[in-house]
Amino acid sequence: MAIKITDECINCGACEPECPNNAIYEGGVEWAIADGTSVKGSFKLMSGADMDASSKNAPGADDTYYIVSDKCTECQGFHEEPQCAAVCPVDCCVPDEMYQETVDQLLDKKGRLHL
Repeated sequence: MAIKITDECINCGACEPECPNNAIYEGGVEWAIADGTSVKGSFKLMSGADMDASSKNAPGADDTYYIVSDKCTECQGFHEEPQCAAVCPVDCCVPDEMYQETVDQLLDKKGRLHL
């Protein structure tokens, strides 16, 4: 499953540079699938909807860092464990129960993000 950042976030920013998918954004910052990936054109989201990879989207949070679930692969194919959780000093990077994904699904998402 994807990782989420809880309200306990202290905005230290340690997690953001560790994400191999550029799925972590500072509060208030717009996001796009294309940010930090090789995706161009249309990208199928977990919901089944298609999105233009370069289109900017509303921030997932205004006051704290947030993770875009459609880009999070729990670092599968890159690292042994989610790097955001490994570096977080307050343990606020936790599994997001809303997005149940298998390792194979996470690896498939990684393959679609990094062509």
